[in-house]
Amino acid sequence: MKSPRRTTLCLMFIVIYSSKATLNWNSESTIHPLSLHEQELAGEEALRQKRAVATKSPEAEEYTVNIEISFENASFLDPVKAYLNSLSFPIQGNNTDQITDIVSINVTTVCRLAGNEIWCSCERGYGWPRERCLHNLTCQEHDVFLPGHQCSCLKELPPKGPFCELQEDITLNMSVRLNVGFQEDLMNTSSALYRSYKTDLETAFRKGYGILPGFKGVTVTGFKSGSVIVTYELQTTAPSLDLIHKANERVVQSLNQTYRMDDNSFQAFTDDITLSVTPEIIFEGDTVSLVCENDILSSNVSWRYKEKELEIRNSSRFSIYTAMFNMTSVSKLTIHNITLGDAGEYVCKLILDIFEYESKKKIDVIPIQIWASEEMKVICDNNPISVSCCSDSNIDWMKTEWKQEGNINISGSAEIHNDSICSKYVFRVDRTQCPSGSSGTTVVYTCEFISGYGARGSADTKVTFTSVANLTITLDPISVSEGQNFSIKCISDVSNFHEVYWNTSTGIKIHQRFYTTRRYPNRAESVLTVKTSTREWNGTYHCIFRYKNSYSIATKDVIVHPLPLELNIMVDPLEATVSCGGSHHIKCCIEEDGDYKVTFQIGSLSLPAAKEVKEKQVCYKHNFNANSVSWCSKTVDVFCHFTNAINNSVWSPPMKLNLVPGENITCQDPILGVGEPGKVIQKLCQFSNVLSSPGSPVGGIITYKCVGSQWEEKRNDCISAPINSLLQLAKALVKSPFQDEKLPTYLKNLSISIDKVEHEISSSPGSLGAVINILDLLSTVPTQVNSEMMMHVLSTVNVILGKPVLNTWKILQQQRTNQSSQLLHSVERFSQALRPGDSPPLSFSQTNVQMSSMVIKSPENLKTYQQKFVFSDSDLWGNVVIDKSHLENLQPDSSVVTMAFPTLQAILAKDIQENNFAESLVMTTTVSHNITMPFRISMTFKNSSPSGGETKCVFWNFSLANSTGGWDSSGCYAEEGDGDNVTCVCDHLTSFSILMSADTPDPSSLLGILLDIISYVGVGFSILSLAACLVVEAVVWKSVTKNRTSYMRHTCIVNIAASLLIANTWFIVVAAIQDNRYILFKTACVAATFFIHFFYLSVFFWMLTLGLMLFYRLVFILHETSRSTQKAIAFCLGYGCPLAISVITLAATQPREVYTRKNVCWLNWEDTKALLAFAIPALIIVVVNITITVVVITKILRPSVGDKPCKQEKSSLFQISKSIGVLTPLLGLTWGFGLTTVFPGTNLAFHIIFAILNVFQGLFILLFGCLWDLKVQEALLSRFSLSRWSSQHSKSTSLGSSTPVFSMSSPISRRFNNLFGKTGTYNVSTPETTSSSVENSSSAYSLLN
Repeated sequence: MKSPRRTTLCLMFIVIYSSKATLNWNSESTIHPLSLHEQELAGEEALRQKRAVATKSPEAEEYTVNIEISFENASFLDPVKAYLNSLSFPIQGNNTDQITDIVSINVTTVCRLAGNEIWCSCERGYGWPRERCLHNLTCQEHDVFLPGHQCSCLKELPPKGPFCELQEDITLNMSVRLNVGFQEDLMNTSSALYRSYKTDLETAFRKGYGILPGFKGVTVTGFKSGSVIVTYELQTTAPSLDLIHKANERVVQSLNQTYRMDDNSFQAFTDDITLSVTPEIIFEGDTVSLVCENDILSSNVSWRYKEKELEIRNSSRFSIYTAMFNMTSVSKLTIHNITLGDAGEYVCKLILDIFEYESKKKIDVIPIQIWASEEMKVICDNNPISVSCCSDSNIDWMKTEWKQEGNINISGSAEIHNDSICSKYVFRVDRTQCPSGSSGTTVVYTCEFISGYGARGSADTKVTFTSVANLTITLDPISVSEGQNFSIKCISDVSNFHEVYWNTSTGIKIHQRFYTTRRYPNRAESVLTVKTSTREWNGTYHCIFRYKNSYSIATKDVIVHPLPLELNIMVDPLEATVSCGGSHHIKCCIEEDGDYKVTFQIGSLSLPAAKEVKEKQVCYKHNFNANSVSWCSKTVDVFCHFTNAINNSVWSPPMKLNLVPGENITCQDPILGVGEPGKVIQKLCQFSNVLSSPGSPVGGIITYKCVGSQWEEKRNDCISAPINSLLQLAKALVKSPFQDEKLPTYLKNLSISIDKVEHEISSSPGSLGAVINILDLLSTVPTQVNSEMMMHVLSTVNVILGKPVLNTWKILQQQRTNQSSQLLHSVERFSQALRPGDSPPLSFSQTNVQMSSMVIKSPENLKTYQQKFVFSDSDLWGNVVIDKSHLENLQPDSSVVTMAFPTLQAILAKDIQENNFAESLVMTTTVSHNITMPFRISMTFKNSSPSGGETKCVFWNFSLANSTGGWDSSGCYAEEGDGDNVTCVCDHLTSFSILMSADTPDPSSLLGILLDIISYVGVGFSILSLAACLVVEAVVWKSVTKNRTSYMRHTCIVNIAASLLIANTWFIVVAAIQDNRYILFKTACVAATFFIHFFYLSVFFWMLTLGLMLFYRLVFILHETSRSTQKAIAFCLGYGCPLAISVITLAATQPREVYTRKNVCWLNWEDTKALLAFAIPALIIVVVNITITVVVITKILRPSVGDKPCKQEKSSLFQISKSIGVLTPLLGLTWGFGLTTVFPGTNLAFHIIFAILNVFQGLFILLFGCLWDLKVQEALLSRFSLSRWSSQHSKSTSLGSSTPVFSMSSPISRRFNNLFGKTGTYNVSTPETTSSSVENSSSAYSLLN
């Protein structure tokens, strides 16, 4: 418009025409204003292509032209509208060249002057575009339009358009409530009720909404419960809010009132609202913004988290901000530091009038994973070190930061990769940055990725800095002599290392047994210790600390000067007799010459030595003259004293010289010397008459005895020269620093040599013992044994267990040595050290030893271990089975080894005490690693003596008999066999065999079965009797505990019965378990033994309590104590003392595992005599109670003046003395026989008597401790009598007497009955005694008795 100030009216109308002409107009709309003065109408057209750009196609196109007309007089508007309405369309164009038809002309926009403002409003059916409503000022008071749609009035006309446009059809989702009951037929679209409701409602809706401009129709879409909620769709152009309300009112008026439509329940729903999320990709920790935007001016906005149906409110992590800008409502939800739990769907809802605008947006939260370098250990050697980290998501990270935390500061520089998802931190560190004091310090490097929206992801890398070790070694020079000890200490100023070892200057590693390594907080040290140095230790040694590929080395020289070891100095004589006027040659010899100063010492007297060299042997001699000393008839010790170049010295073993007068000497020999009759001397074999091979002297000792005038050989323990040489080499090997390298070669040479000298071993106990000592020494070398080494060991064993050598073994047995046990132990140590490696499992078979093994590679390929051994020459066989379930927990590469020996049972020491003898193979099974419990091994032996005695499965226990070894049956039992074989099951591994016990009855024999029956039936009967006793006491308790003495007596009886009942129950349960050959775990056996011990002791101590109470009542008449005091003392004595004894016994013996017997759950006798902890208290109590009984009875029969307790008390005291007098001897007698069964070789009659007496223990307590008490009898009679006529009599009625149940006519019998309380007067209706005589006892009482 050219001059708005003078314009009073402006209108825009649209011309739509069609043309077939070819047009090349610009598609942008243009406006040409036209002013009309007076009646003149002029106009300039502004053409805007509306639907398509004109092309060269001859087809008709439709165009829209916006025309603006300005009036100075507002009265022109109506005539123009009337004129336009009068036109008939289409209007033909008059241009002959172009065919153009005007299809329609409509007024769209009218602008009027309103005060100082121009208001431009749209005509009916038109509205301003939505973007104009958002960015221009609307006429608030004038313009009430449908929220979210086109507005109808603007303040001022937009300078460049667009203007009011034809309103499009919209569909409104609406609902209204009917206040009537909901019926299920409304859910069925085919029901009559549904169709009726739908028809009536749609009719009312059409009548009401028909007034809306552009109304197209309305459709009922369904019904919901909640009264009745009607949902429907309304199709129309955007109406104003006023029209909507008017239409709703018309709907209510048009509908039948029976529907009871609620006129305030109309609602409209639409999703015409914009919801945006920033950022688009959300990571854990981001700050996320959700913006809800609409052109509705309302602050009534709410947010909801749909996953949990929670309304979101302002909090520390959630903030909501709502505002209105330029006709726009904006609500922003900010989620700070979003978590994975915040993922889900969020709903923004805006409410205005009856309209609800809702928008939903689902957000996903992606976790951040940062991967960093693994933990590192870095040496401070100034080499570049890098740690890195990467993100698992391709995020455009804003920045990456590196931080460090630790006691030392090692900084570097960060490098970011091109893809920005990885970062590297590079640094260098030298020794100055991590001094020794901080070596081993850990610094944590943290890399942190930060996104543009606040998400942070970090990962840590621990870096441990270790200084290069600075070693300090022992400063003092090490110069020692052979036989002395020395140590070298190597100290590192850092505590971190991967390996520490020592080696020689030639690169040979020293075995770990010679050095120890310790780690301290700020340092470490390794100490090489040699207890007995030899010349092999002479040289240079290197202490080496290795950390990764960094080595720190310290060096030390060791000088070992020659000096003979005490054991290598051979003296002659070991012992000799010298006449006071005679002389004797003494000498000391060594194998190698050296620069030594040698003297002979007798006390403070020093004698010179003459050196004599014979081949390799060097001897120092002196002719001792008895006249040179001033004493006679005395024994002196002579020593050789060797001193080397550095003044270190060693003393030889002593030579004992017995100086005697010459008149008693009868034996004379130039080599053995002189001796008195019966004198026994020992002499080294090499200095005796035994022949020695050149360069290889014999070893061992020979024993002589002076008989008459001749020396006779009593014992020959000489070792042949070849074997003696092997023995000396073995002794040197175990002291050598290179023992593990030398061992394979030595074992090979040993096997070859022993095979050559078998005849010497078979004739020489000393040589046999030497071979056993060699194997024992070598088995202690801590090294792994390979298959070849094990073959050499078994070859040696095969020779010394051969039948030709068995006679020699018998000689060793007669000498009571434990060398058979020593041999077995050595072989087991070798088998435990066996590591076959990659070679197949070792199998060895010879006449006297067989071996089989299995290597466990992995649990997947595990199978049951089964081995069988057959010795045809000995007619013996056996097999071993270990189920794979017991091998599953073994480490990979563990080896299971079994060896079988057919002749070893003949040479192992017999159990002399039990007179046992072995009758089978000896099989030993070892595992290279520890086994886990429970464990089970099954072995089957051929039984070579099926007819004799009881079969026992035993193992060789090296700790028995002061560690000399013996057969033991703990943890083993024999299963039923077929007579020709015996199957043994054990829960541990060692050397197994079977024994035949000569004096124990066979369990399957008649005598064995009889003993079992007596034991079980006897103890069972005793348990029943004790239970009956407790029941009787419970029934008569109130009737028999009227006075203090009776109360305490029955308290003691009840506790005696209860303790014995519990003890017998424990006993019979444990016995049943063991007799059925179930393995009772050691802990359970210890517990059972403890409780049996405790409760059996309690029986005796309660009887002691009973005796002491009786003694107190009769002796200390004038001294009274309360019942509670007596009761406390009784319980302390009855249970406290047994508990103390039981606990002390357990604590003193169980740490050494000698609390119980090996094969029975009862106190040990063989090793610790723990059984005395029961026997001694029990026997003492029996003696004490018998003494008390005698004293009490004597005092009752001869009372002193003033000793007249009441008759009721006296009756109770008689019952007590009676019980003690009968029970104590019986119980003592029972356990006296029980103690005899503990000792080996006990006659079977004692076993039977003990079992029978056990039958009567409970019965004796029931009869003599309970039922023999007349007050108990009377209480039972009163309670259970069938004829209760006596209860009606008065208390003065007395009962007649009759002869006692156990009556005798003799005076002795009457005296006995009187002594034990068989007379007295009783009243049926009361437990109290009267003065009446017993001669009128009731017949009912007699019958019941």
